[in-house]
Formats: sequence, C-alpha cells, structure tokens
Amino acid sequence: MWLGTWMSSTDAAWPRRLPPAVAALAAQCAALIAAASLARGFQAGPLPAWIALAGLIAALLNRGLGLPLWWQLIGLTFLPLLWLTLQSGIEPTWFLAAFLLLGLTSLGAIRGRVPLYLSSPRAAAELAARLPERARVLDLGCGLGGPLARLKALRPDATLQGVEAAPLNWLIARLRLWGRARIRLGDLWHADLSCQDVVYAYLSPVPMARLWEKARAEMTPGSLFISNSFSIPGIEPDEVVELHDLTHARLLIWRMR
Repeated sequence: MWLGTWMSSTDAAWPRRLPPAVAALAAQCAALIAAASLARGFQAGPLPAWIALAGLIAALLNRGLGLPLWWQLIGLTFLPLLWLTLQSGIEPTWFLAAFLLLGLTSLGAIRGRVPLYLSSPRAAAELAARLPERARVLDLGCGLGGPLARLKALRPDATLQGVEAAPLNWLIARLRLWGRARIRLGDLWHADLSCQDVVYAYLSPVPMARLWEKARAEMTPGSLFISNSFSIPGIEPDEVVELHDLTHARLLIWRMR
C-alpha cells in the first residue's frame, strides 16, 4: 500500500526520469536501509532472512519505478547473491575488476538504456546484400565492431563508420577495424546522418522514437535506415527481413523520403 501511494505521488515522479541503472541502484540502497531499520526494530530473525527481505523490497521498488522485469529480478537477487558471494571468501579485488569491466562495456546501458547487443553474421550478410554501390554506412552503437568487420569482408567497396559510447567496446572495435573503418568514441546523438547512404542500429526500444526523428531530419531521400529487431512506434517499415538466427532477430528497413 505504502509503495503504491509513494509511487503515485507527484514528488516521486523524478525517479522515473533517471537512467534505469541509477534508479535500480537507488532502489537497492533504499531497500537495504528499509530492511536494516526493520531488523533493528524487531531484533529477531537470522541475517539471511533480512537480506532476502531487502531483495524483495528492491524488486517491488523497481516494479513501482516501471523498470522491466529483468531489472526486478536483479533487484530481487542482487543482495542475496552478493551476501552468498562474500561468504565464499573470494578476493575483493575481483569484484572491483568485474565492476570496472562492466562500467567500461556498459556505458550505453547506464546513460542511454542501450545495452550491448551482438549482431549475428546473418544480419551482416543481409545488410551487405542491400548496400548500394560504394555505400557509406554508419553503425550507431557499433559495439565490438562485428557487423562492420563482416560488411567490409563482404563489401570492400563500402565506406564504413561506427560510433560507440562504451570505452572498452570502442577500443576493441577500433583495433579490430584499424585501417578498414572509422570508429568514433562518443554519443550517437551527436553523429551526423546527413552524408550516409545506410544507417544501421541495434539498440533497444527506448531510443527508437527519438532516433527516427533524428533520421527524418538528417538523412537524405532514398537512403536506408535499418534497425535490428526494434521497431519505431507507429511507423511501419518498408521491408522486414527475418534473420532466422538464434535470437530470432529481424531487420526492419525504412527508405527515407
């Protein structure tokens, strides 16, 4: 009852505007404080039970914040799994290393709700078949550079560019495509789409409406905007290509007018 009342109040509207990772972290902290306060007040029950309660509160907070189911599951299990891991006696340095690695590879998920998705070889093959002669191609959120590397092998005539926000992903892609494609570290919203024949994106549902507005404003008539799996709300694609890969992905293709 108290959770629904709090989430429906106008003062609580601001957490919904936070990036999901920040909102989930705030929920974890609030859940830990709430469980610790209850444990101190009742002064009963084993520690694992209070940790489990903190996980349940975090999951309910994530649900109240409108976060997807997988964030709710993270909220439910994070603190219990952390406690179990600490009981195992693993060197704390490994946790720091894992945290740094996650931050360096997941900056897009933290800032723009865009996790790292890896395109299948089938996606690159279908892209290559649709490129015009000497096409200029931009991969928004190019990750580790897999699609661009495959495109260059299939279509050496194409001029390839990529933009990536996560530093480690960018470095891997840049080294992987050294001399074959231009890979820029930065925000996809600052990328210039006006000189591209094909813009490819494998992002998430969250930025698609805004990205479509950017594409309509900048891309030239006849150029192709291609999204892997994620649709644009209310805008039907000109072509849908089923990839028949392990993730059941598909290419959604719009020809700009």
